[in-house]
Amino acid sequence: MTKVLYFYSENPLFLTQGNNTRAMGLLKYFKSKDISVDFVGDPIYINNLHFDELKNQKLITNGFLLKELRKKKKKIQKIFKKLGLLKIIEKTKVLDRLRANHQESFDEILKNNEYDYIVISYVFWTRLVENNKHIKNAKLIIDTHDFITPHFKNDKEFKLGKYFEEEIRSLSFFDKILVVSIEEKYIFDQFLDKEIHLISHPEEIKQKSEKELYDVIYVASNNVHNVKSVKWFFQKVYPLLSKDIKICVVGKINDNVPAALENVYNIDYVDNLEDVYSVSKIAICPMLSGTGVKIKVIEALSYGLPIVCNERGVDGLLNKTNNGCLVTNDEKTFASHIEKLISDKEFYNYHSVLAKDYFLDNHEKNKTYDKLDKVFLS
Repeated sequence: MTKVLYFYSENPLFLTQGNNTRAMGLLKYFKSKDISVDFVGDPIYINNLHFDELKNQKLITNGFLLKELRKKKKKIQKIFKKLGLLKIIEKTKVLDRLRANHQESFDEILKNNEYDYIVISYVFWTRLVENNKHIKNAKLIIDTHDFITPHFKNDKEFKLGKYFEEEIRSLSFFDKILVVSIEEKYIFDQFLDKEIHLISHPEEIKQKSEKELYDVIYVASNNVHNVKSVKWFFQKVYPLLSKDIKICVVGKINDNVPAALENVYNIDYVDNLEDVYSVSKIAICPMLSGTGVKIKVIEALSYGLPIVCNERGVDGLLNKTNNGCLVTNDEKTFASHIEKLISDKEFYNYHSVLAKDYFLDNHEKNKTYDKLDKVFLS
């Protein structure tokens, strides 16, 4: 039986975040292929109760937590911080999220186990496996999730060369690189002589309920890009929409949605996003910044929902047109697209068919699984 050590710092059970949905999709693939998975997580986001749930769903065999900083070392860290030395140390680190004791606990797992593949999520955690003598015969794979360098472009001390060089250097330690967008694949192909696999988020085509509770659905976490975008939507687009339109907002992004809007339904968390997607007519993805494919776009397409979005909303998609997405950066046009999809049945059906066809051609689960087979089973 193929055995995988899968490191993912966050919690794949919290599915209102696209990165968690992607992680869960990979776990479901492993399960479908009878691949044994040992999962390593960060105790900031996940705990043993979550591991029990993942085991109950037969998604993992074992769960391990990276060790937290010991009390004695915390005291030393506070002293360094007080003296101003911690900032000096942190400034020398680029794209690195390892904290004290992380490496020690990860190495302990490697020493006690044999793996065919070690999968690391995000370049921030490359140092876990970089020149690690405990790797043994395992193949190293990174799921990038995104092109990371642009996320730092607004930092005061950002230097493109420094960050990009570090990202490429980090990726060079892996045997295979999984990317989620066509743009990401193009960039990394230019600088790395490695196997680079474009792996979409695996979804099945879904059926909508005959009963529509919401006209518009918006699913998002509260990362900096979503916060910026939701503010734009509610300040610029929402005032232009009929107040008869029922808008459902799902996820932590609700922390940034104006309170007490009579036609806005706020749901902080749902166990199954199907409960809201299946009863919605259209989806929106207001995105003014950020990189990589938007998982929420693929999820909406799997239901045949037309999507109204900004240009950043179609990042990563293989086709930028004829895909069920109506794209604009203009708030008036954004609002008019929503209104027309709701009021014009023929217009709606046309874009719904485009959404389904594009999804089946490019993101359907079995096609994605075939690509993953070439990574893990060939």
